[in-house]
Amino acid sequence: MDINLSQCFIAVDDHDAAIPFYRDVLGLEVRGDVGAHGMRWVTVGAPSQPDVDIVLEPPLAHPNASAADREAVADLLAKGLLRGVVFRTDDCDAVFERIRAAGGEVVQEPIDQPYGVRDCAFRDPAGNMLRFSQARGR
Repeated sequence: MDINLSQCFIAVDDHDAAIPFYRDVLGLEVRGDVGAHGMRWVTVGAPSQPDVDIVLEPPLAHPNASAADREAVADLLAKGLLRGVVFRTDDCDAVFERIRAAGGEVVQEPIDQPYGVRDCAFRDPAGNMLRFSQARGR
């Protein structure tokens, strides 16, 4: 039996702000843009990983969610408390410089971590923390 990651989801509150960041700054390709039930889902992914999609979705993408639940999730997103993703790279420092030069909000400059990687972190336009990790010695 073989199990592989197919999709992961990142909550965004403004797809029109998120798309240029993920496409133009990170270099991901836009694979889909779908609307339904008054919501929007945009799928992006790395050209080198055609079988893995990152879906940029509304903060609470459930048509039957209560107004209170939607507000609670939107508040968590605004505070930067929702989980983002960790990207692997072969050059953490170059990625850092590229995103910083594009105006990305720096959370952590590149640093060698005790668990064997060099990584850095930024916030996307919605406030999600994105980490960029390079195995040390590469």
